[in-house]
Amino acid sequence: MLWLGWLQAALEFGDRSAFVGTEVTARAFTPADRRAFREKVRRCSGALERMVSEGAFTDDVAPPPPLLGMEIEFNLVQSNMQPAMSNLEVLAAIDDEAVFQTELAQFNVEMNVEPAPLTGDGVAELERNLRASLDVATARMTRHNAQLVMIGMLPTLKFEHLGRDTITANPRFELLNDQIVAARGEDIELDLDGVALDGRDKEYLRADVNSVVPEAACTSLQLHLRVAPESFAAHWNTAQCLASVQVATAANAPFFAGTALWHESRIPIFEQATDTRPLELKNQGVRPRVWFGERWIESVFDLFEENSRYFTALLPEVADADLLDDLDGGRVPDLHELRMHNGTIYRWNRPVYDCADGSPHLRIENRVLPAGPTVLDTMANAAFYYGMVRGLVDAEQCPWAAMSFDAAEENLHLGARFGMNAQLYWPDVGKVRVDELVLRRLLAVADEGLTSYGLDAQARDRYLGVIEGRCRTRQNGATWQRDQVAKREAAGQSRDQALAGMLGDYVTHMRSGEAVHTWPV
Repeated sequence: MLWLGWLQAALEFGDRSAFVGTEVTARAFTPADRRAFREKVRRCSGALERMVSEGAFTDDVAPPPPLLGMEIEFNLVQSNMQPAMSNLEVLAAIDDEAVFQTELAQFNVEMNVEPAPLTGDGVAELERNLRASLDVATARMTRHNAQLVMIGMLPTLKFEHLGRDTITANPRFELLNDQIVAARGEDIELDLDGVALDGRDKEYLRADVNSVVPEAACTSLQLHLRVAPESFAAHWNTAQCLASVQVATAANAPFFAGTALWHESRIPIFEQATDTRPLELKNQGVRPRVWFGERWIESVFDLFEENSRYFTALLPEVADADLLDDLDGGRVPDLHELRMHNGTIYRWNRPVYDCADGSPHLRIENRVLPAGPTVLDTMANAAFYYGMVRGLVDAEQCPWAAMSFDAAEENLHLGARFGMNAQLYWPDVGKVRVDELVLRRLLAVADEGLTSYGLDAQARDRYLGVIEGRCRTRQNGATWQRDQVAKREAAGQSRDQALAGMLGDYVTHMRSGEAVHTWPV
């Protein structure tokens, strides 16, 4: 049985947080540290396998009530729509550490949303609480000339904002940056061909950077899906198939460093900005740390085994806990090293091991969605994802059984590049534009999945109606941004002026709360 879970402990090993939620005490690592860490990761994997075989995971027998929650990354902008490098000051003003936390760059903060039941009108209550938290935060931070923006990539960011000096003053962030740059051994190369804007010539991004801060430009919505070990493979495989649909319908990151790139530029920029491989290792087929994967899996062990076999440790800090002592004593092991290592491998659907109330569980961390544009759009994106996965798994409709893994990966990049214009491959259909696939097939699947959870009809209609509206109007955050910038430039504005003016209108509409497909063109 599939069910959802969001827990504060879960987020401690989230997107960039192999070290964000836990202290990393070492500032340098020796070869002995790395050997010890590798051995401890291997032992953690063995302990996890033993726990599964001994029935330590009770999710199939007594699943907890389904919960929906999320973490959202925000950008900070000044009144002139330029980046505000003031996250520490803003967080001090908001004064709510349980909800708002630091992120990698000084122009970022992260929000952890209190979970609510995925039944009845519980999701509507979560939406109301999210709006209320944002209203309080906005009121408290006004004197700092900073405001929150939910957007996949901040369009007014320039390379001058992306140097090492803009990393948040925190040793953990600096350590991650140093380890990635050292592992690569040279500057990080960003190289991306854009999608032509309004019939114009295609634009290109070519740049070398000396830090991972461009990764901080990729602001996302992250969702957690809690599953029993026995059904993990079916859910992960299904989530992989649906990643392209999520990205295409929710695309909201068409501009980076003044350049019109993909509709969801977050995907390729994140892949490149944290790539520890120089060209020679790429040519040898070494796997990237931001990874879709390379095969359908048969168990969760496939993913953890690949992580330990293919990837060197970035943060090889070994804990004192003895795994066998914990298991033999009936205690749930922390599996610190496995979690630490897993948290520095950025799969788009990442396996997560965690403990809550003394019980272990497994989750899929879905990381493909951008932030924004509005609270309503965010809730709709979450409901659509959870409903699709539940609907397909419950109905035993396995798109991955009739689709090659390479096709699913190609779909993801097509969805990110072309957004609503993407032509995706789908079993029994062939090539189909994403809006048609959603309208004809996947909305009904999502509705069935949400019904199975017990979400009431009013909530289902509200959130899935937003997805339907996007597909019928063919307007999401990316298409709206691209259209607005093209019109402003046609009226004589420079690119910088057009981006700042568009972002100002974006913030106004974001605050209105109306779904992006209703925004005036």
